[in-house]
Amino acid sequence: MELKTVLISQARIGSTRLPGKVLKEVNGQSLLQIHLDRLKKSSKVSEIFVATTINHQDKVIFDKAKEWGYQAFRGSESNVLDRFYQAVKNSNADWIVRVTSDCPLLDAKLVDDIISFAHNNKYDYVSNSLLERFPDGQDVEVFKFSALEKAWENANLKSDLEHVTPYIRNNANGKGDNVFSSKNFDCEKDFSKIRMTVDEPRDFNLIEYLIQKLGTEKTWLEYTNYIIDNDLISMNNQIIRNEGLLKSLKNDTNG
Repeated sequence: MELKTVLISQARIGSTRLPGKVLKEVNGQSLLQIHLDRLKKSSKVSEIFVATTINHQDKVIFDKAKEWGYQAFRGSESNVLDRFYQAVKNSNADWIVRVTSDCPLLDAKLVDDIISFAHNNKYDYVSNSLLERFPDGQDVEVFKFSALEKAWENANLKSDLEHVTPYIRNNANGKGDNVFSSKNFDCEKDFSKIRMTVDEPRDFNLIEYLIQKLGTEKTWLEYTNYIIDNDLISMNNQIIRNEGLLKSLKNDTNG
């Protein structure tokens, strides 16, 4: 029987560094729509959910996702783990794919490759960011629904709740009491200095430039090589990767 794989993209209007970033437009299309239109080309994903918050300002994301033909869910802003679980608990999903909507050029073929790798090896959790060698903005996590459910039942650290998967990663391969199997999906070269995510205005400027030059249909590697060949890395590579998660981990320590 075919395993059901559901992709969840988390999205919200609120952003301290670039408010409303996912609805910023390039050539008349919002970053969110570009992101979702690229992901719907996946051949391994059964359904796409946009998981946003119950804040009134995020109703527009919910409405837009529905208008474009995607599933949509509104849940807790701070407890993103609960938002993910509540979104798909009745979907009969076997596997979950977690991505974030501030990655407009995420590659559906890469998503499919990681899903296949997880399915074929039956790992509880697979990501291409356990070792950061892909460009920031091409991060994909694939995990069993059973692992999500166990995390939802047991996680209590603020960082576990805000970022969905730390509980699974931190209890994988013998690290903790609830053992999950995990594996990194590796990249042959180290492209970790390249950013295709949108956190700040200079990130948006790079994405806008890439789309104007190359359109929205290229592979992650074609965008990457264009950035390298045209010396665009310095436009935004001073920004700290995964800054939100680092802040949450610091709050865990100080709490």
